Amino acid sequence: MRTPLRVAVLLSAAALGGCASGSVVSQAGGDVALVRRGAVELKQDMRKVWTDHVVYTREYIAAAVANDGSASAVAARLMKNQEDIGNAVAPYYGSAAGAKLTDLLKAHINIATEVVAAAKAGDNTKLADADRRWHDNAADIAGFLAGANPNWSRDGLRMMLNEHLSLTTQEAVLKLQKRWTEDVANFDQIYMQALHMADALTDGILKQFPAKV
Repeated sequence: MRTPLRVAVLLSAAALGGCASGSVVSQAGGDVALVRRGAVELKQDMRKVWTDHVVYTREYIAAAVANDGSASAVAARLMKNQEDIGNAVAPYYGSAAGAKLTDLLKAHINIATEVVAAAKAGDNTKLADADRRWHDNAADIAGFLAGANPNWSRDGLRMMLNEHLSLTTQEAVLKLQKRWTEDVANFDQIYMQALHMADALTDGILKQFPAKV
C-alpha cells in the first residue's frame, strides 16, 4: 500500500474509533490525538456563558448610560446569565454549589449596576463604596471556587476577577466620556479576558473530574 493511502486509512480508523468511544480526532501540527468529546463541549459551554456575561454587561452599560428603555430587559437577561454560569458547574459540584455561585454572581451584577449609576451621577463617595464591595464580592467568589477545586488558586482567581472588574469599570468610564475608539479596543480586552477565565475554570474541572468529562 502506498504511503499516502496507508495514512488515509489509519486516519479514518482513528476517527471511527474516536467517535465510537465518545472522543473526537484533533489534528495539530500534523499529529493526530484523541480528545474527549465531553471536554470539548465543556470548554465550548463555559466560553459561551462567560462571553454572554461580558456581552450583556456591555449592553447594560450602554443602555444605562444612554437612558435607554432597554436597560431593565438587558439587566434581567444578565441575571439569567448568572444562573447559566451556576448551572454550568452544578453537574460537577452539585445543585447547592451551583445555586451558591449564582447568588454570588448576582450580587456581582447588582453591585455593577451601582458602580455604573454612581459613575454616571459623578458621585465619587458612592462609587468608592460600590467599588470596595465589588472587590470584596470578587474575593468571596474566588474563595468559594478555590474551596471547591484544589486546581483553582484563590489568588489566581481573585486576580482574574479583579482584572475583569477593572476592565468593566474602564468600559463604563469610556462610555460616559464618549471615547468610542478606546471603548471598542477595551472591549476586545474584556472579551479575551473572559475567554481566559472560562478556560481556566474548564481546565480545573477537567483535572478534578477526568472520569466525568
